[in-house]
Amino acid sequence: MNQKVENKSEGVQVQASQLIVFEHADLGYGRRRIITDLNLILSEGDYLGIVGPNGSGKTTILKAMLGIIRPMKGTARRDPNTLIGYVPQRQFIDEVYPLTVSEVAIMGRYPLLSTFSRPSRADKDFVLECLNHVGIADLANRPYRELSGGQKQRTLIARALASQPKVLILDEPTNDMDIGSEHSIMELLTKLHDEDRITIVIVSHLLNVLINHAKTFAMINDGLDMVGPVDEIITSESLSRMYGMQVEVAFCNGRRVVLTGGEVA
Repeated sequence: MNQKVENKSEGVQVQASQLIVFEHADLGYGRRRIITDLNLILSEGDYLGIVGPNGSGKTTILKAMLGIIRPMKGTARRDPNTLIGYVPQRQFIDEVYPLTVSEVAIMGRYPLLSTFSRPSRADKDFVLECLNHVGIADLANRPYRELSGGQKQRTLIARALASQPKVLILDEPTNDMDIGSEHSIMELLTKLHDEDRITIVIVSHLLNVLINHAKTFAMINDGLDMVGPVDEIITSESLSRMYGMQVEVAFCNGRRVVLTGGEVA
């Protein structure tokens, strides 16, 4: 992310590689403001982690990035040539219909099809490539609802990749997973960023999962508190202030670990 650490009151300077830009944006629902004076840039090649306490507005920012909600004040701009793939929380996916993995994944092609047209053989072949890319091509004909949590997440990532996005936005992608599945999903996302050059945005409350993968962080606490590189944002001081308790950031075998303690004076 091509910007230095800044506080929430500073403006945003427009640059050529920007994909999504918020300038002095107030976000919310109806008349209720959740986020005020948001200044944030998502640039091509970013790997952005959006973190903060529950109820701080992380998912609200995600919805604004997707264009689901519009600013109540200020502006939100998106590069019109930027395709975005969205991976929702898998707990919210309806499993009533007995869809197979490939049937779920091919839904990602629908935005690219003309009205009333059906997926072609080329579309189906591309979806199979996406399933292979995330490591579950052998599950293509399995019912989605019978999969493990990690397999379901890979299916939803393949569905997002089927739209050939430049940006992949994920909402709590490792919720309720065992540590093995958690690790493999994060390794997959890092591979998509590093090797496939996909810009990644992850909203998560699981700091210990995210801090060893995302390169840039936006800390949300009743608005954008800080944004910048992981080394400057994920510190004991900033996390203790945001969460209102003693938080330590330590290193174990070269990886960051977040430890919590008592109340901050």
